[in-house]
Parts: sequence; C-alpha cells; structure tokens
Amino acid sequence: MTLKLWTHCNVATLQAGTVAGAPAQPYGLVDDAALVVEGATVLWVGPRAQLPPQLEARCTQRFDAGGALITPGLIDCHTHLVYGGDRAAEFELRLNGASYEDIARSGGGITSTVQATRAATPEALTTQSTRRLKQLMAEGVTTVEIKSGYGLALEQERKCLQVARGLGQRHAVDIRTTFLGAHALPPEFAGRADDYIDLVLLMLPALHGEGLVDAVDAFCERIAFSPAQTARVFAAARALGLPVKLHAEQLSDSGGAAMAAGFAATSCDHLEWLSDAGAAAMAAAGSVAVLLPGAFYFLRETKLPPVEILRRHGVPIAISTDSNPGSSPCTSLLLMLNMACTLFRLTPEEALAGVTRVAAQALGLKDRGVLAPGMRADFVLWDVQRPAQLAYALGANPAIQTIFNGEAR
Repeated sequence: MTLKLWTHCNVATLQAGTVAGAPAQPYGLVDDAALVVEGATVLWVGPRAQLPPQLEARCTQRFDAGGALITPGLIDCHTHLVYGGDRAAEFELRLNGASYEDIARSGGGITSTVQATRAATPEALTTQSTRRLKQLMAEGVTTVEIKSGYGLALEQERKCLQVARGLGQRHAVDIRTTFLGAHALPPEFAGRADDYIDLVLLMLPALHGEGLVDAVDAFCERIAFSPAQTARVFAAARALGLPVKLHAEQLSDSGGAAMAAGFAATSCDHLEWLSDAGAAAMAAAGSVAVLLPGAFYFLRETKLPPVEILRRHGVPIAISTDSNPGSSPCTSLLLMLNMACTLFRLTPEEALAGVTRVAAQALGLKDRGVLAPGMRADFVLWDVQRPAQLAYALGANPAIQTIFNGEAR
C-alpha cells in the first residue's frame, strides 16, 4: 500500500499524554513534524528528526506542507442540517420582543419548520442541505452529525434520514445520523404528548431496521417532552443497542441531564441551566457536554452554561454549530471556536479540542479527533502559525487543504 509523507509542518495532534515518546505540549503540538499515512490511516506522527529512516524510505508520495499547521479534521457533533424553508420571519419577531417560547407556543418554531420540511421533496431537501454541508466542509469539517426531527411522522422522518445518508454518499465527509423523533409535538398530536411518544416508539425500530439510525436524541424541556417521556424513548433506544444523547437544560433545569446520564448518554447538549448535581451525574456516566454558542448568541440568552462547574467535575466539553433554521442558522464551526472563547470563556485549546477530540467522544467515535498511529487520516492544513489563531479571527477561513480518509478532497 502507498505510504504518504507530509513534512515542513507543525502538527497539533490534540493528543493527551505523550507524542512520539515526549511529554505532550499544549494542543499536542509537534513543531517541525512529519506525518505518515498508509491508506486511510495515520501510520506515524512526530518530530521530523525522529522519523525512522526505513519508514521514510518506504514513502512513495511526499508532500511539502509549506509550513502549514495540521490539525485533525474538524467534527461538527450537533446539527439539524436537513430541513426545509427558513425562519427569518421569526428572527424579526424576536427582535421586536417575542420570545422563543412565545413563538413556539403560537405554532411557530419547530412546528413551522416541520410544515416546510414535510412539504419539501427529497430532491429539494438534498439541494438545500448540500449548500449548508459544503460550507461546513470548506472549513475543514470531515465528520458531521445530522439529526432528524423536522418530519415527526414515519415517512417524513425516513425522508430526512435518507437525505442525510445520501449526503455522506455523495460527498467526502462522514455523516452520522441521529433520530430525533422526540423533538416537538406535531400539530396532529396537540395535547396528546404521550400518544405521540407511542408513535416515536414505533418509528424507532422501523428506521433502525432500515440502517438509518446511528444514535437517538430527544428535546427534554417544558416546551417539548418531560423527563419521563424522554426516558421511555431512551429505554427503547438502549434496548436496540443504540447510544443516546439529549437536548437538555437549555431553557430551564428539568433534571434531563441527570436522567440521560442514567442511560449512559454520550452527550448532553446546550446545558445553560445545568445544575451541579447534573454535572456530577454526567461526569460519573462519562457524558460529554456539547455547548452551542451559536444558539446562545442567536437567541440572545443571558444564562451562561456553567463552564466552571463542568471543569470542576471533569466533564469533557465539545463545541458545535447546532446548525438549524430557528436558533442557530450557522454553517461556520470556526466561528463557533471564537464564540466559545469570547462568550463562554473557554481557552482556545479547550475550544479546538471541543471540535476534534471531544467532539468525536460526543459521537462515541474512537477512530478520529486526534492524530496518532491507527487513527483515521482525516486532517486539515491551515495557513496559520499557531493553533490559537483558528479561534482568533472572525469570519476568516485559513484552510488550505483537507485530507479525508487519506485522500485530498
């Protein structure tokens, strides 16, 4: 198999511990590095001076990175990328004084996107979603999680998940699909939330049996579903061997994070109202906190997620776009790095780990997110000198080239 060698680069491996036998530096940074790829896998990474001569001799393709910084491919671990229409009118309503909850309770919000998504053909959804996906990919994103949840009926949820799967088949990016049937109460089930959960429990095994579901999510909130209703969905998911994650504690403290931790949730997301007890439960379960600064900013929230509590309990922190039409119409993961630092006071190292190593953990993926032997050869060459620059500049995209599965895309 062909061996490829990149030199004249600095590599932020995002590893903890040691790199090539030396104590890891911040970002797992290796100056004047060499990176060897065999097929779709990293074979060796470390200081250029330590590259074994016999390994270098086997490298038949060699690339001068021109002094670029190399990082793992970025991972957007929480998106709602497949949907119809937009909600610019609601954006205007909020700026004129309506709250997100006011709009949702009056039939707008998620329900309005459900109507547009149900009306859209698979082809229209694919076209609209492809545009958003390409914007993420242009910034070095190599893995994207896409949730359903704008269909809220079997055929419509199937349509959205099939579109998401198709995006991964058409583009050089890995798509992970999440069933979010318990996202909102569809109009035809008004006042009958428990009955709708019964339907979700029928949809889940059907869609899983078709190979469309990698994980299961729910929206546990006073405008969505209760912890008890969510627990029913999670019990069914775990019975099928599927991992779970949760939209939790975004607008209030419902105790959803602690409940999700009881199901060994891979992540709990949003978390502005997370309690100390909820963070402790997440830590004990190994759940990742996925913070979504785009939604915090767009909804003009004032309750910051409890970053210090998460740090104190040792809960890993991931960052994502939450790309969706109502609360975060964002397709820039690099912008989220800056917002995570400026709004939530994460360090640039925490933020970069949050879109690589920890984002992979949030999706239960152990083969990516760091650059180390045996890991996927997904990485990005950047026209910057140091990793902190990726979180520094607003609206900049210094990506030079993305390598996906060992191949330039």
